[in-house]
Amino acid sequence: MAHFDVNAKTALVTGANRGIGKAITESLLEAGAARVYAAVRTPSSAAPLVESYGDRVVPLAFDLSDPDSITRAAGEAGDTSVVVNNGGVLRNNGILSEDALEAIEFELDVNLYGLIRTARAFAPVLKANGGGAFVQINSVVSMKSFPNFATYSASKAAAYSVTQALRAELGEQGTQVLSVHPGPIATDMGDAAGLTEIAEPASLVGDAILDAFRTGAFHVYPDSMAKQIGEAFAGFAANVVEADLAEA
Repeated sequence: MAHFDVNAKTALVTGANRGIGKAITESLLEAGAARVYAAVRTPSSAAPLVESYGDRVVPLAFDLSDPDSITRAAGEAGDTSVVVNNGGVLRNNGILSEDALEAIEFELDVNLYGLIRTARAFAPVLKANGGGAFVQINSVVSMKSFPNFATYSASKAAAYSVTQALRAELGEQGTQVLSVHPGPIATDMGDAAGLTEIAEPASLVGDAILDAFRTGAFHVYPDSMAKQIGEAFAGFAANVVEADLAEA
């Protein structure tokens, strides 16, 4: 499969108004993207990006928990060649907590169902524009559960499983799929998870995505913790996750 070149292309980034999404948007623009749709629940929240990049940033109403908003966005952003599904939610819940089921229902609706809604809506758009790329921001917690936010870990593990399926299905139409697994990153969500002291810059995520576009990598590990887990996981990833076991 040909590797993706973002130069002069149009991208869409969910949750682009802050944190990792904002950093990815900036990385794409600085790498030569012609336009980025800042797909956010409240379009006015993308104003700082518009102030910095002018009409190269187009705010777009988009809610991962609202299928109609995703369908409308796909119709309005028909020139999109790369989709970065970054938006997500976190509840700090253990499995035995009183509201664990409520928390996981909330997280699954956005982190898992939102991914599926977005992929289904934009697969035809990417195909029509030559294949392009679909980037899913997962997490190291998709590979290792952490008890303080176990429900979030479960939702991201499910999203990682779906991303593997998308790699095969979207690959058939020439779409490069990336599964990005950040560790502690300096964002509001990272602060909420109690990771402030060990967090690394969000810019690492955007840089790692651009590197993966060039190399054709599926798994992307942006930061120190992610790289450590990625190294331990590498054998399984190569021989099981990325292997075509049907032909083994």
